[in-house]
Amino acid sequence: MILKRKEFLQIGSLATASMMLPKFLKAFEKPALVPPGNKVLVVLQLSGGNDGLNTVIPVRNDIYYKSRPRLGITKEQALLLTDEVGLHPALTGLKDLYNDGSLGILNSVGYPNPDRSHFRSMDIWHSASNSNEYVYTGWVGRYLDAQCAGCDKPTQALEIDDVLSLAMKGEQVKGLAMKDPKRLFNSSNEKYFKEVAASHASDGHEKPVDYLYKTMAETVSSADYIYKQSRIHLTNKEYPKSDIGNSLKTIASLILSDINTKVYYLSLGSFDTHVAQEGQQKRLFTEMNAAITAFVKDLKSNNRFQDVMLMSFSEFGRRVSQNASGGTDHGTANNIFLISGGLQQKGVLNELPDLSDLQEGDLKYKVDFKNVYATILNRWLSADDKKILGSQFEYLNFI
Repeated sequence: MILKRKEFLQIGSLATASMMLPKFLKAFEKPALVPPGNKVLVVLQLSGGNDGLNTVIPVRNDIYYKSRPRLGITKEQALLLTDEVGLHPALTGLKDLYNDGSLGILNSVGYPNPDRSHFRSMDIWHSASNSNEYVYTGWVGRYLDAQCAGCDKPTQALEIDDVLSLAMKGEQVKGLAMKDPKRLFNSSNEKYFKEVAASHASDGHEKPVDYLYKTMAETVSSADYIYKQSRIHLTNKEYPKSDIGNSLKTIASLILSDINTKVYYLSLGSFDTHVAQEGQQKRLFTEMNAAITAFVKDLKSNNRFQDVMLMSFSEFGRRVSQNASGGTDHGTANNIFLISGGLQQKGVLNELPDLSDLQEGDLKYKVDFKNVYATILNRWLSADDKKILGSQFEYLNFI
């Protein structure tokens, strides 16, 4: 079969959209029921650098209000968790999760020698590397490498997006990026793509074009399976008609199906609020709050909330002092939300940031984010965290 340049580029576009579907996904074409107890991780990336101080608010801290005379959220406005701590007023659903023991908040999470570049800091979080290292695989991708090498029940990771994050790329195995299963199914089942995938035969010598054809064939083979799995227990619960609402609805349907996905990844943004922060953060938090509330309600009604953990993170926080444009500039340490029916520690898990002890106007980190990853890998996903992260990190007690 002779390909024209335009047709070849079409194949490349689909392969890129599927971000090199891992070979082991075909192993799921004979589904095995995922029983309760199978742990699932959902990673929510708050892209752009969410302002943690206006998320988890130190409502009795005078330094906070002096540093933010116009941007600070008052104690009366905040959703009070304790006499010392409040949540952003848009996070009503998270307040309810706090009340029922399903929310954990880790403060001052970061890493040594922080970088204030969006791209570089996000790479550090994605790769679980030190700030002076450049690592080109992600922590979830290396989890896939470790778990799927020679095992008879391989796991997989799905990102609800058109582009695969570095976090999901391993040395040998990668996750799959897709906006929704139906879209991937429709693209890969066009007659032209199926004919191309079926017609190519390698001569036994691996060439770059063979890899493209192989990826194409695996995508066509597996997209149908993913789509069917997503519809086996298509949730009938109401979700908000937002991107994050649609993404969490897709994830819920897959969690409730027979597919053995262990990690889901999605993002919300942009939280890069240099200007007019109040309105932008409120809008994004309103979307996030409604979507997470629907997601948790769905999981609870299907008795799966004990087995699912949602972790939110942002590449960095913002500076303590507001700027002149009604916003905040790039900072350092930040808070992490942990949401699950299976938390062992709940509520505010450590002390609030010390605003009297700053480094060049920024928060000092107290918890290395790699400790969070190590805890989740070891205690939630039953993986060899030392092998995946390259060093032994301290376990925390939230699970």
